Amino acid sequence: MSSLAVPQAEPVAGSTPGTDRDRPPLRRRIALVPTVTLLLGALYCLLPVAWVVIAATKSGRELFSTFTFLPGTGFADNVRDLHAYRDGVYWQWMGNSALYAGLGALLSTCVSAVSGYALAVYRFRGREALFNVLLAGVLMPPVILAVPQYLLLAQADLTDSYVSVLLPQILSPYGVYLARIYAAAAVPADVVEAGRMDGAGEWRIFTRVALPMMIPGMVTVFLFQFVAIWNNFLLPYIMLSDDEKFPITLGLYTLLEQGANSPALYTLVITGAFLAVLPLVALFLVVQRFWSLDLLSGAVKS
Repeated sequence: MSSLAVPQAEPVAGSTPGTDRDRPPLRRRIALVPTVTLLLGALYCLLPVAWVVIAATKSGRELFSTFTFLPGTGFADNVRDLHAYRDGVYWQWMGNSALYAGLGALLSTCVSAVSGYALAVYRFRGREALFNVLLAGVLMPPVILAVPQYLLLAQADLTDSYVSVLLPQILSPYGVYLARIYAAAAVPADVVEAGRMDGAGEWRIFTRVALPMMIPGMVTVFLFQFVAIWNNFLLPYIMLSDDEKFPITLGLYTLLEQGANSPALYTLVITGAFLAVLPLVALFLVVQRFWSLDLLSGAVKS
């Protein structure tokens, strides 16, 4: 019997086998699902930010009478009114947030670096049990700890003070967890042993040898803690009663409550929320260079 030879289709010029041209249409459609999902997620996250940016440019009249995403002409007046509100108390709130977030994140990063390094390098009884307790702290919602922290600080007569907001946020279980993971990966045991053989003390080994290797990870811990403290609302709400010590989140909340009786304050709240985001954006842009330098240095070493 003679068999009929089926002619093979010649590949199109400029194409290679295994490209999208050879894929079935169903596979290409399935591959689009993650991209569409990511685009929808980005739209969901960025849409409120876009609304705040545009609404901050509108005057009180334009805010309720123009199209939602149509820019206004009152941004300069809004900033001027916000600056004049109660003799510039808004900038006092911004300064308080910078103090709470900056100092709190710095102290928390130092505690996390020391604790994470100790848990990664040293072997002692109860190390894993202690680490598991810290992991349990990561899973603990902050709302559960806020009231006990208030009662403890009230016994020490520290409520309604800057310390009452700073002290509970110095220890970050998640920061200690990240520091331990990064220290275990970035600080070789041979380097630590070499430092001991050279006669260096443990503190000198940590500060001169291990800490420079951990800096990129500690920058990440600082950034996470800074953002968490900057956006924190519940703890200051429970601890503070003097509005001159309020952070920006609590200050804008009180301003929004007053806006229920005075709608003209809504533009101040929106403008204040927009200005409060700018320090976080600037921090991300500044910190990004440390991650880039770490990647470049790793490529050079390899």
